Amino acid sequence: MRDKRVGILVVSHSEDAARGIRDIAASMSGTKDGALIAGVGGNDAGGLGVSVEKIFDALAEMLTKTESVLIIPDLGSSVLSSRSAVELLPPEQVSSVMIADAPILEGAMVAAVEASVGRDLAQVADSASKARDLRKNEH
Repeated sequence: MRDKRVGILVVSHSEDAARGIRDIAASMSGTKDGALIAGVGGNDAGGLGVSVEKIFDALAEMLTKTESVLIIPDLGSSVLSSRSAVELLPPEQVSSVMIADAPILEGAMVAAVEASVGRDLAQVADSASKARDLRKNEH
C-alpha cells in the first residue's frame, strides 16, 4: 500500500548537495531518511550536472511508495531534466508529479514539513514556493 503523503525529490547539480538537503529536510520534518524524501544529483559520470535517468529512476521508485511527488530542483537545467524525466513516466502517473518553483533548501524543508502532516500535492507545492519569502534577517 502506497503512502498517501507527498514524497519530496530534491534534484541538484551536486549529489552531495542533494543528499545534504534531503537529510536536513528529513530531520526538520521528523521523517525517516529515505521514507518520503529522496535526493539525486550529479551527472551519469559522477561529476557536477544533472541526469534525466537518475531523476526518472528516483521518481519511479518514489511512486511505488507514495501517491504523489514534488520535485524541488536547484537551477535551470535541473528543471528541464526534471520535466524530461516526468515525461518518461506512464501517462497515468504524470499528474501525480509537480515541479516546485522554490528555493531548494528552504523549499525542501517547508515541503517536507507540510507533507509530513498530510497536506496534498498542490498545498505542499504552494508552501514550498512561498519559502522564497522567508526572512532570515530583519535588520
